[in-house]
Amino acid sequence: MLKCWENIPGYSNYVREKWFSFHVDGWGGYVLKEKLKMIKLALREWHQTQAQNLPAKILSLKDKISSLNLKGETSVLLDEEVEDLHGFTEELFSLSRINSNICWQQSRMNWLREGDANSKFFHGIISSRKRRNNIPFFLVDGTLVEGVENV
Repeated sequence: MLKCWENIPGYSNYVREKWFSFHVDGWGGYVLKEKLKMIKLALREWHQTQAQNLPAKILSLKDKISSLNLKGETSVLLDEEVEDLHGFTEELFSLSRINSNICWQQSRMNWLREGDANSKFFHGIISSRKRRNNIPFFLVDGTLVEGVENV
């Protein structure tokens, strides 16, 4: 699930309807596990229809807005066209925000899955500091004290 899906109208109702439409018999943990698997598949299909082609929708809205702006430069826009322009602008802002959230969250998931390119380097630095800061023994009254038990 992507957190930004909450911003898409109808998402909450869709999830609620799907969740209650699934009927699984068994003990509580099994029912929960199976319902989560089914909701995951349903959300994947929903994503394909609702949020998958956001860049194309954004480009389409930009074209509509630019055509209305060009028309507004040459003549006076009708009230309906002004309302359409405001609606397109609002929808463009909403879709752009959702698209940027999806891109950010997907890049974050990739980073978590694949790791950072510098992870080996930083782990090496931390290990060397750990070795350098290690105190292998103490000298107490002329005798060497080693190990945790003796200390």
